[in-house]
Amino acid sequence: MPHLHFTTVIFDLDGTLLNTLDDLTASVNFALATWELPTRSSEEVRRSVGNGMERLMELSVPGDKTNPCFQECVDTFVSHYSQNMSTSTRPYHGIVQVLRTLKAAGVSIAVVSNKFDWAVKELCQVYFDGYIDIALGQSGDTPMKPSPEGALQVLRATGTRPDRALYVGDSEIDIRTARNAGVESVGVTWGFGGREALETEGAAHIIGAPSEILPLVGLSR
Repeated sequence: MPHLHFTTVIFDLDGTLLNTLDDLTASVNFALATWELPTRSSEEVRRSVGNGMERLMELSVPGDKTNPCFQECVDTFVSHYSQNMSTSTRPYHGIVQVLRTLKAAGVSIAVVSNKFDWAVKELCQVYFDGYIDIALGQSGDTPMKPSPEGALQVLRATGTRPDRALYVGDSEIDIRTARNAGVESVGVTWGFGGREALETEGAAHIIGAPSEILPLVGLSR
């Protein structure tokens, strides 16, 4: 067995493991159109992802929570997305191979996301069944990132010291989460966040392809 620098890798989901943008945009616009509100471009939705589904709708509904049909829009979005979240969503190129390599080396793999917990668990089962040891989303037990609680739950469950865990994500929220949890951060440029935000937030590493995770862990590509 190779000497591993890190024994646990925690991933963000949207914009890191999965490109969920088309399905999120479709559900946002279904909800907006249902309530006769102006729809949003894919780019507008991309800029609004990362702080949970309710915040996504706050940024998408004109007047956010002051709009009289805001809650109805949220409910319509959630209902539509729950039935359509696997329509166009796909893992980023090379992600499954990286998860397979990590798993074969005995690395614990977790997902901590600001998406609703039920959606995180379902998407991980659909796309990464057998690879993800722990999948956590927003719930009563797991506050949203940048709270470190989700990451700390993973460390406790896997018996991992913070200095033996790596946190991988595409946004400044992910880098803050890693810092708050005391784990090393990896920012990815293929997702929704962009290199500039990752640099500004002080990501320990910034990578442009999933395979670049492996040498950070101590594995060959």
